Amino acid sequence: MSVLVDGGGGWHGVRMRSLLLSRRDLDFLLNDWLQVEKLTSRPRFADHDSDTFSAVLDLAEEVATEHFAPHRKLSDASEPEFDGERVHLPAEVGDALRVLAGTGMIGAAMDGSVGGMQLPQVVAQACFLWLHAANVGTAAYPFLTVANANLLLAHGSPEQVDTWVRPMLEGRFTGTMCLSEPQAGSSLSDVTTRAEPRPDNTYRITGTKMWISGGDHELSENIVHLVLARIPGSPPGVKGISLFVVPRFLVGPDGALGERNDVVLAGLNHKMGYRGTVNTLLNFGEGRYTPGGEAGAVGYLVGEPNQGLAQMFHMMNEARVGVGGGATALGYAGYLHALDYARTRPQGRPAGAKDPSAPQVPLVAHADVKRMLLASKSYVEGALALVLYCARLLDEERTADDAADRARAHLLLEVLTPVAKSWPSQWCLAANDLAIQIHGGYGYTREYDVEQLYRDNRLNAIHEGTHGIQAIDLLGRKVVMQGGAGLTLLAETIRATTARAVDADGTAAELAAALDAAVTRIVGVTATLWAAGDPEVSLANASVYLEAVGHVVVGWMWLEQLLAAGDRPGDLYDGKRAAARFYLRHELPRTGPWLDLLASVDRTTVDMKDEWF
Repeated sequence: MSVLVDGGGGWHGVRMRSLLLSRRDLDFLLNDWLQVEKLTSRPRFADHDSDTFSAVLDLAEEVATEHFAPHRKLSDASEPEFDGERVHLPAEVGDALRVLAGTGMIGAAMDGSVGGMQLPQVVAQACFLWLHAANVGTAAYPFLTVANANLLLAHGSPEQVDTWVRPMLEGRFTGTMCLSEPQAGSSLSDVTTRAEPRPDNTYRITGTKMWISGGDHELSENIVHLVLARIPGSPPGVKGISLFVVPRFLVGPDGALGERNDVVLAGLNHKMGYRGTVNTLLNFGEGRYTPGGEAGAVGYLVGEPNQGLAQMFHMMNEARVGVGGGATALGYAGYLHALDYARTRPQGRPAGAKDPSAPQVPLVAHADVKRMLLASKSYVEGALALVLYCARLLDEERTADDAADRARAHLLLEVLTPVAKSWPSQWCLAANDLAIQIHGGYGYTREYDVEQLYRDNRLNAIHEGTHGIQAIDLLGRKVVMQGGAGLTLLAETIRATTARAVDADGTAAELAAALDAAVTRIVGVTATLWAAGDPEVSLANASVYLEAVGHVVVGWMWLEQLLAAGDRPGDLYDGKRAAARFYLRHELPRTGPWLDLLASVDRTTVDMKDEWF
């Protein structure tokens, strides 16, 4: 079961205590901390109020619980199958997506003019977290569709918006992103897919794309592929990549589906998790179909030639924060399952108990189990705060009244994006690992959800760029951009929080001092690394740098939550205060050895030779 009935209020006459996410935590973060209701004073969100936000979160929880969660195990056990003609998926996947489409939530944060709900991004992000926690395999289809639609809204023509985006928001079309190729992987400069121009301003696309989630299925009327390809004569490397809309079916001027485009499923990839998401190898221009009597898949250029990578990163940056959100949701669900198990599983007696006939105590009574639960709580609730904070920055970037505030939010979001993608993907997976440990032998069995939650979450460390790629992005680009303005802004923003904590109680001041010292060290270590004058050496330990910065950033998130909780009474606030103390006393000190290593500008990995392995 995914929920426990708690009694009182809520939909269907009861308030559900979920094993997916904590609505109390979401309300605390959105209302007490981020104060999302203040956004309704801005013209974009003026038609909404706090009741609207609460209602849509209720709806997201209901859809997740009643339509996504029930087939999580089914879609994991019944992987997509390709019979040579079509892909087969459990009927429940399509049923759930149709329910979601009927709510309008696919376009939750998009403009009302294109059929969206025009909600703040931070509220839309919270809604999608419910879907990820319930069934990440099914949630992947709308997740990719939303990112695809947002890219076209930003860079597509009005005709492309009408033709492709509106049907996606209605749930009739789904979307993908087609970057990787078998020979290139993450090295997009090596993309070889070709786009030959035609007199009618279309292009004929030929090439192969690998690891395409949602690339072929019967869940929607059409699939809108966004494909990176090269126009002949374009510059080499990433500067010569363009972006194209390549649909599964062509669409006529009246919006009706036309000929089958030459996009052919060559095979399925079978992953250890996310099994409900069909993952494909696609051939474009194989020749099986010849739309208009000509070889090649028909493609439509998005924006200007040779701008494809910049355009795709619009989608990828959104997807990266979204991947961090998905990792958070899966870790959070694992934590809640482990907590419920620890509360209901009697095992052992207190350390000082002498009488073997005394009643057993629940697992949660044991100090080491509390340690694992506290660690998990600190990871998942810290990550949730980070993901929602980044979504709130996106709202600030788009709607703040002052241009300087918009620019500040944009720069801070740029710096935090690799952290928001990678830190939850690593440490919320650690929460899933601890959830298995708390279950003991049962945790390794398929009868308990924590086994699948771990497998599903393992992908997120790779999805949309590995830790190593995010680390190079952070150290090699983001903290040095604009002459180091990104790192300076991050440090100033964290220090603004630590300064507020000095005026709070003694514990907050103590924890703030430790966080402030870590920020100072990061600024100094960053300068030391780049003073080496050798990018290879500077970036050799970028992954360690990402871990250190990530741990400090999440420490900042915990200090923010500690200050938001204040001295208010109640289990929620007591739990926040305990988790903040745990994280800043047990987790933040991990950064010391990491920063020591970075300060030494260690060359071990650079000097290692292949033959020595």
